[in-house]
Amino acid sequence: MSPDERIVGWLRKASGPLSGEELARRLGCSRAAVWKRIAALRELGYGIAGRRPGGYALRAVPDRLAPAELAPHLRGAWRQVEWHEETDSTQRVARDRARAGAPEGTVVIAERQTAGRGRLGRSWHSPGGLNLYCSIVLRPSLAPGAVPQLALVAGVAAAAAIAEEIGRRPAIKWPNDVLIDGRKVVGIITEMESELERVAHVILGIGVNLNAPRSAFPPELRRKATSLRLATGRRVDRAAFTGRLLAALEARYGRFVRGGFASMRAEWEAHSSLTGADVRVVSFEGEVAGRVLGVDTDGALRVRRRGGNVVRILAGEVTVQHGYGR
Repeated sequence: MSPDERIVGWLRKASGPLSGEELARRLGCSRAAVWKRIAALRELGYGIAGRRPGGYALRAVPDRLAPAELAPHLRGAWRQVEWHEETDSTQRVARDRARAGAPEGTVVIAERQTAGRGRLGRSWHSPGGLNLYCSIVLRPSLAPGAVPQLALVAGVAAAAAIAEEIGRRPAIKWPNDVLIDGRKVVGIITEMESELERVAHVILGIGVNLNAPRSAFPPELRRKATSLRLATGRRVDRAAFTGRLLAALEARYGRFVRGGFASMRAEWEAHSSLTGADVRVVSFEGEVAGRVLGVDTDGALRVRRRGGNVVRILAGEVTVQHGYGR
């Protein structure tokens, strides 16, 4: 933790003002050095009041997702957060950290991405200071073939966090698009590195549209995407939501590792936008049309074809016959 983050943390927890002398003692530096750090924090948007002889007091914090802002909202074991004002992709940064030995639960967050990535090689639109863009290092004891199920687990966690935020249940479009009023609000990507039958690590990327206005979306996305602010008419506390999402994900990830996707199936089905819908699925194996019966215990989509036979689909792009999703 940086000196600035430590100062913010101490001021946040203090029952009253902290003197420059006390902060200097804790940091092991001079009072002049403390004054420079306080000035730098004010430049970043921290409202720090300070008068002699009372000391410094924290009055307001900026709308950022840095460790100091997230700390009061982190409830689980995943507390190692690396924050960037801007990066090309949190997936790339998290992958580099994983290769260097970062522990499970390491979270990389950016305020803005210049090359954010989504599923199937698509880009993820990432305007600054409005939404949540994060990637988490995971090291599950799984066979590589089970790793795609993590995307479904993440979809359930995101849906649960959103439901707690907005007071109503979002839908999930298989495998992991989270929708509000039929429009996408969450995107999820998983990228794995493995050796033979052993998973070295998985990078789980999650993007959530929190406070983006309609003008922040490219014209081609405005009918397909939305944000929590557009859906509710009110601004979301990004730090509080991030803490809620990470707690929901950590809990469900633990349940999944212990009991497999079968332990998550009922919760996923409760959010499903596709069950009972007529769909067309395009995959590497060809095209399937039929009615969705639900998901199997391994997360495969079960579709009854018009001839009556039921097929299992492990990966593919789904189009609902009468719209993007419910």
